[in-house]
Amino acid sequence: MSYAQVNGLNMYYEIHGSGWPLVMLHGGISNIETDFGLVLPGLAKDRQVIAIEQQAHGRTADIDRSLSVEQMAEDTAALLHQIGVDKADFFGYSMGAAIALQIAIKKPDLVGKLVLAAISYRKDGVHSGTSDSVGEVDPEMMAATQFGQAYTRLAPNPGGWPNLLKKVGEWGKNIEDWRPEDVRSVKAPVLLLFGDSDIVKPEHAVEMFRLLGGGVPGDIVGLPRSRLAILPGTTHITLVHRADWLVSMISDFLEAPVPDTAARA
Repeated sequence: MSYAQVNGLNMYYEIHGSGWPLVMLHGGISNIETDFGLVLPGLAKDRQVIAIEQQAHGRTADIDRSLSVEQMAEDTAALLHQIGVDKADFFGYSMGAAIALQIAIKKPDLVGKLVLAAISYRKDGVHSGTSDSVGEVDPEMMAATQFGQAYTRLAPNPGGWPNLLKKVGEWGKNIEDWRPEDVRSVKAPVLLLFGDSDIVKPEHAVEMFRLLGGGVPGDIVGLPRSRLAILPGTTHITLVHRADWLVSMISDFLEAPVPDTAARA
């Protein structure tokens, strides 16, 4: 459990296990424990897990700047450079998946394989009103949730909870779409994970899969480099609670050789 001085942040991170590194990036208003507490032990058995908490989240204190995918991706890459990680696999969930995708697009040499859970590359890929709703809820009501309780326990400034909700809400409203060609440019193999009752529309999940080379007749042209899993009976929040499924699917994906095929979009 350590801190690194990164772009004006005192940024918190943890390292578990040993082996090839897997960087884990949590979702908005959350932290390492809440999002990854159930899956981290299983994933750390065979690899080194580096779990990072972003600006204003968990044990990383806020500073006077807004939240953006671009800045959080730069912060994450700078932290990895500082601790001597030149290349790693990435597992991002929700906001963390957006950060991981941004890194794969802008800093492809840093990324080995990519696990993106509950991600949309366009605002209209999620159900209406869900992407920016965090900033409009009652902070006191949200303080009673697992997210608010963890924030009170972990944050350097527990009184910053309303401001975090406001910043994440503004991030959700202002986040820009990636272009289809941006997604298509990702060279790393990708495992896409969604719940069948996610805030991300199932048709958008399939659209992303096709942009990443999926949706082909594998018996004829070979398996694509990317995979898609839609977990039954699973919502956006409960996706990371499906530890048995996630650990088995993610581990299999990370350990498998990259298919020797040109089947890409």
